[in-house]
Amino acid sequence: MAQVGVMIEAQEGLSWERWRRIVADAERLGFASLRTSDHLQSVMGADRESLSAWPALALAAEWTERIQLGPMVSPITFYVPAVLGRIARGVDDLSGGRLILGVGAGWNEAEHKASGIPLPGWRERFDRLEEGIPRIRQTFTSREIPLLIGGGGERRTRDITAREAAEWNFLTPDVETFREKSASLDARCREIGRPPSEIRRSMMRGYLIGRDEAELRDRVGGLGEVIPRWRGAEAEQALMALRERWFVGTPQQVVDQMRPYAEAGVDLFMLQHFLLDDAAALELLAKEVMPALATASATP
Repeated sequence: MAQVGVMIEAQEGLSWERWRRIVADAERLGFASLRTSDHLQSVMGADRESLSAWPALALAAEWTERIQLGPMVSPITFYVPAVLGRIARGVDDLSGGRLILGVGAGWNEAEHKASGIPLPGWRERFDRLEEGIPRIRQTFTSREIPLLIGGGGERRTRDITAREAAEWNFLTPDVETFREKSASLDARCREIGRPPSEIRRSMMRGYLIGRDEAELRDRVGGLGEVIPRWRGAEAEQALMALRERWFVGTPQQVVDQMRPYAEAGVDLFMLQHFLLDDAAALELLAKEVMPALATASATP
């Protein structure tokens, strides 16, 4: 049965007041997971406030009792692996074992340059990721920490995921691509003697929801305040473009768009919640999308 989680792009205007409210809503409404990005600045070129991922996760661990928490993902280029492990262990302790540790090779050249952090070539970054994972695990001593690995690479990413991940996240362009990449991961798991079912499959995607077209148009207007490319855009033009890459529509339309991915094996949808003050959108997801998706997923 496919579940739904909330993904927050912390670098795009997240404040402590907003985070406290989102954490409370995500816990109260029954979302499966709450995650935040780990960036040092806006990836959209905007000058806006943001929260550091790990302090935010530590407070979320204190404020909640049930929901899974984690970064998606912490770049290995930002951290000494053993230090990242210690940070993660502290948050896992605070949460009572509810952390999933997303870790990646790093990619955003602009923020590395602006912050004076070296960004090696992709081969060296993946070497550091592979070498760093055992160091991270060492800091957890007597217990396992579930790791999340993201991406669709057929070589290094697939191999690391098959060996190390409790969850694989893929920002897939379409159902067929997801199906192919998931099958490839299954094959690699079997090659190394690991049951593919041990790895949860998740996808991250933006969403825009409304009870009707009027609500959708209103929310598109708000989206322009967050994503510069949509600022001042005609609502219908923006909705048409967003429908090509996001889940967009009424609750039933969103369920209909998500269902083929669930049938293809997506266990968890991490929906990017860009409108940080829009608690009503989370309510719609929780009260109308999640139950309908669960029913659809359970139907043979």
